[in-house]
Amino acid sequence: MTDTVIVLFSRDLRVHDHPALAAACERARHVIPLFVADPAVPSGNRWGFLSECLADLRESLRSRGGDLIVRRGDVVAETMRLAGEVGAGAVYASLDVSTFARLRQRRLAEECERARTEYRLFPGLTVVPPDALRPSGGGDHYRVFTPYWRAWSARPRREVLKAPGVVPVPRSLFAGPLPEPGSRTYELFPGGETVGRRRMDQWLRHCVREYTDGHDDMAGNRTSRLSPYLRFGCVSPLELESLAGEAANMWAAGSAGIVGLAEDADPAGEVDPSGNARPTDDDPRRAAYARAADEVAAFVRQLCWRDFFYQVTRAFPRIDRDDYRPRGHEWRGDDQAARAWREGITGVPIVDAGMRQMLTEGWMHNRARLITGSFLIRRLRVDWRVGGEHFFEHLLDGDVANNYGNWQWVAGTGNDTRPNRPVNHIRQARRYDPDGEYVLRHVPELRGVPRRMIHEPWRLSSPVPGYPPPLVAME
Repeated sequence: MTDTVIVLFSRDLRVHDHPALAAACERARHVIPLFVADPAVPSGNRWGFLSECLADLRESLRSRGGDLIVRRGDVVAETMRLAGEVGAGAVYASLDVSTFARLRQRRLAEECERARTEYRLFPGLTVVPPDALRPSGGGDHYRVFTPYWRAWSARPRREVLKAPGVVPVPRSLFAGPLPEPGSRTYELFPGGETVGRRRMDQWLRHCVREYTDGHDDMAGNRTSRLSPYLRFGCVSPLELESLAGEAANMWAAGSAGIVGLAEDADPAGEVDPSGNARPTDDDPRRAAYARAADEVAAFVRQLCWRDFFYQVTRAFPRIDRDDYRPRGHEWRGDDQAARAWREGITGVPIVDAGMRQMLTEGWMHNRARLITGSFLIRRLRVDWRVGGEHFFEHLLDGDVANNYGNWQWVAGTGNDTRPNRPVNHIRQARRYDPDGEYVLRHVPELRGVPRRMIHEPWRLSSPVPGYPPPLVAME
């Protein structure tokens, strides 16, 4: 047994299903959970959310006899300084894939080797580790989503780990003050594992069953809104996937009028719980489980997309700077148009609504992300990096892999097999915000506009007071 292990927290701010923390508590007499507030790490407008996450993590650790040790400065220097002070025999951390994270991991590995301290990286930020799957035809990663989805779905999962009962932190160790939350917080998204787990439970109990029909409803609250909690590791993506499957079983059993079937039910309808009867085609179980499986699969597919971009970023760490697939685009250096897009004053209501939602809530509906991104790239011909940087700055869920992976997908320089697919912004608005409720929520200047004209106010006989005309022709 190792005497002392430091568990370095970064984007894994939880105690449930935390492989590095669980391993340390199992193998060491003393465990030191450490977070280093490094001013060199870009945090955008996420600092308030992060501060709340750290406060919640500290309370969770204290309830288990431990604490969160907080230091300020360079992550590697502060970690090794603490390791020397306490005589730590090992440093454990969760594997990450961004350029910044990989540099930190490489430096830690070198310093630990120099100090003869064990250094181990554990899974935990994704459902399937980003280095676990390889295409059968060769290559270091999957470039196309569909074959990755098939391989990802077939990959055996590790066990979902319980939170440790006790975290034995040395009592003499100075914990250090938590970082100040700063001036910007978002009321709709309180930070921390406690809130994240409560939202996960509510989503799986009451909402995921309508995911297919509801996730593109821009005015409705019909998506999980768990992305900020996944980004900071307040919620385990593996546990979320596992609990989604359990929720499907419970929902299907209830829909079929069957009690107590959830644990051992067979979604394919091959055998019943006794192992004897084979349900007929009109058996309610078959239909109920088929519906449940479809809804959960649609939601879980989004977790797979998240993993997909992590494995792409692992292979192509400059995803936030360089074209993954160069297409020879010539971008316009139109600062005025880019500024209007950032501020949500393009004159196209569905675009402005999305941009303003992000600025006020720190989050944007996924359909709005596609619409606003494609408008910047396809209509304004502005470089995708301009949009990616703005989203990364303001989104609570902004991370390198998913933010820039999605921006390159929209730009046609990424992993889309149809790089020139068109997006009709007005058609999208009419389909996914048919009554204009989403637009009116975020663009109040249009409240006097007839609903049938809400998405095309430039067609009115006179301009809308206080609202600009479109930056580009929308005919």
